Amino acid sequence: MNKPLDDILVLDFTQLLSGPSASLRLNDLGARVIKVEHKDGGDLSRRLYASHLHIGDESAFYQAINRGKESLCANLKEAEDLALIYKLVERADIVVHNFRPGVMERLGLDYPSLKNINPQIIYGEISGYGNEGPWRHKPGQDLLLQAVSGLVWLSGTDADGPVPMGIAIADLLAGAQLAQGLLAALVGGESSKVEVSMLEAILDFQFEPLTLYFQDRESPQRGDVCPAHSLVAAPYGLYKTRDGYLALAMCAIPLLGELLNCQELLQFGDAKQWFVQRDEIKAILATHIATQSTAHWLSKLEPADVWCAEVFDWQQMLQHDGFKAIDMLQTVVRDDGQHYVTTRCPIRIDEQILRSPMGAPSLGQHTNLVRSEYLLAHGEPSQ
Repeated sequence: MNKPLDDILVLDFTQLLSGPSASLRLNDLGARVIKVEHKDGGDLSRRLYASHLHIGDESAFYQAINRGKESLCANLKEAEDLALIYKLVERADIVVHNFRPGVMERLGLDYPSLKNINPQIIYGEISGYGNEGPWRHKPGQDLLLQAVSGLVWLSGTDADGPVPMGIAIADLLAGAQLAQGLLAALVGGESSKVEVSMLEAILDFQFEPLTLYFQDRESPQRGDVCPAHSLVAAPYGLYKTRDGYLALAMCAIPLLGELLNCQELLQFGDAKQWFVQRDEIKAILATHIATQSTAHWLSKLEPADVWCAEVFDWQQMLQHDGFKAIDMLQTVVRDDGQHYVTTRCPIRIDEQILRSPMGAPSLGQHTNLVRSEYLLAHGEPSQ
């Protein structure tokens, strides 16, 4: 199928997760992404984590976030390789990077320099903390961003202290927002510089609790019983059943008491109590729900249209017809012929699923192809 970005060329200087997640989404939408890597090791994520988490001889992390891209080896400090990059810039629609502030300027690859080569270029960058202020040169690492942004005080219980999310959320949010900004710039039709910092992305992620904080200057209270959202009243949370766990979202407490045959809940008839006394209510619920199986409680709640769900692990989720119905997986192929399963782009266009069957590239896999296409075609000597 034709994809919206089929004619778009992206020159990608990103590595690790935030920037590559943005260029991955552009590739999913049809863009050709040429990933520029140093010949000595390439993207740091190629060798990230322990070897038991590798696909072939490289990190599964790298394989997941760089599928569908092309790899070009270049030393950006060598004149001949830089000449090739400039030829690519002449043809590119988008250039992206996630180096620390000042790096691209030192290499002569900053926005003004590239706009001078290609007046229509769209230039995207992700930094850790922006280009100004005392944190501008700090490493833009996800856990550190979660720590300084206050995000770690929104999960777990009050007794737990700070609790980080178990995924690189600041990286992924920054990448998603950069992709949004680049697409907006494409629609605008003029050269633009699109900037996203991980700090701004993770603060925007918290706009709801932060907006409330600005009203009363009170930090969120997570509670100590079955917490899930610091701003939501009981019964919102996860509850252990006799054989698993049950998720309960919003519901009137007296109704819940009737459906579950829990008489103690009937005393909480005032909706204001559901937040103020949420730990007390949740404690009653937790004791009661633990007496029966998850399936038993679902049989009582789902017919009454109460928002609830069984808590699955990945094995359970992958086996369920609800997961199978969305066809979320795809098999991609590396250049060595090895296959691996990963997720697909979650976007559908005109009811069509967007797939990308090419796996992540080996280091420098497309160097000769790109050189012949963009450098030798202009009569330049080869290396």
